[in-house]
Amino acid sequence: MQISEIVEKQRAFFHTGATLSVKFRLEALKKLKACIQRYDEEIAAAVKADLGKSKMESYMVENGLVLSEISYMLKHTRSYAREKTVWTPLAHFASRSFKKPSPYGVVLIMSPWNYPFMLALEPMVDALAAGNTVVLKPSAYSPHTSAIIEKIIGECFPAEYVSVVSGGRKENQALLQEHFDYIFFTGSQAVGREVMQKASVHLTPVTLELGGKSPCIIMKDANLKLAAKRFVFGKLLNCGQTCVAPDYIYCHESVRDAFVEEVKKQLRKQGGEDCFQNPDYGKIINEKHFQRVSGLIDQSKVVYGGQTKPETLQIAPTVMTDVTWEDAVMQEEIFGPLVPVLTFTDTKNLIEKLHTMQEPLAFYVFTSSKKTAKQLMSACSFGGGCINDTIIHLATSEMGFGGVGASGMGAYHGRVGFDTFTHYKSIVDKKTWLDLPMRYQPYKRFYDKLIHIFLR
Repeated sequence: MQISEIVEKQRAFFHTGATLSVKFRLEALKKLKACIQRYDEEIAAAVKADLGKSKMESYMVENGLVLSEISYMLKHTRSYAREKTVWTPLAHFASRSFKKPSPYGVVLIMSPWNYPFMLALEPMVDALAAGNTVVLKPSAYSPHTSAIIEKIIGECFPAEYVSVVSGGRKENQALLQEHFDYIFFTGSQAVGREVMQKASVHLTPVTLELGGKSPCIIMKDANLKLAAKRFVFGKLLNCGQTCVAPDYIYCHESVRDAFVEEVKKQLRKQGGEDCFQNPDYGKIINEKHFQRVSGLIDQSKVVYGGQTKPETLQIAPTVMTDVTWEDAVMQEEIFGPLVPVLTFTDTKNLIEKLHTMQEPLAFYVFTSSKKTAKQLMSACSFGGGCINDTIIHLATSEMGFGGVGASGMGAYHGRVGFDTFTHYKSIVDKKTWLDLPMRYQPYKRFYDKLIHIFLR
């Protein structure tokens, strides 16, 4: 089926009103949940083939999160989809004012390769809960996962309701020529700009989930052992190929050496003395990205790791110290297991430096001071983050997840996700048994009476 035909059929199906039924939406989500559970082993195998993720990690950050989002929407969609009565001004008497949640229509979801299952299906769950139809475009860089996604969607839904479009740049370009009612994109800033430009032709609203260089701030009063443990967890997850991975360490100079030693210990403990012998240690997605990440390693500054294994596309966790803001590793988002370490001397200089940089998708600070944590969280602009941990802020349906500025716009997860794919119509239901005359011309008679009342 041609892309234009898919969009046309989905629009026709949406206009039948079938997706407006909450019962229809819930049945669709139940069917999807059962299918994902049925294909648990195949999903894990596909993600392993694409990214080398272990079965445990795959469930934790891929299908497990999708199932959690489905469960949340099954519990809450009925209440989210209800009309909400709001206060009516006295001047509108007699009437009822209410907000009516309404789906946008035909939604395009474009997902990346780094979390190929979760980042495709989780926004789709929110879009379906809100009553839309979906055209899903998974990444060509993760073909095994894209194939199992297409299999699951094909078993669960007719093409006029949910369709998967496979392929690469050619298919992406063709999709962006079509008129969608909403576009949800996760990926790089460069492609995000192109998506936004194409969407502007049809004035299509967009959500852009991008990335950036997310800092991990280590204050001098931080619990260094725990901070290192939690930093390494966030950095090693998916071999560093996470949009909210702590990109670099920004450490108070008085504790840098001690913290680096703790990081080394944790890398040995969590990744193994020889990570290449660890069956749970992942790989870089493809040759292109392997070469890019490898090229960011400055061997003269490496204090741990630095090895690469081209035949398996693996790069050892690599710590570099004495890094400057001018080094290559600080000029782009790393998206790999490299750990550049920079230092600061006081909080004021730290904040001033961060203000000169683009807004990151995530922000992490380790400190024992509530005052310091509050100061940094208030002063700096970022999508979301953690105090004394990394990554975990996105693993909940109770808070929205999204970027700001260069790291994106819009958000999803839970109620925020439902709202993202919903337009709230503002409606006044005016009663016919009373019609106040003062809003109709001629106004002079009422104006004179009002003046007399207020000026006497």
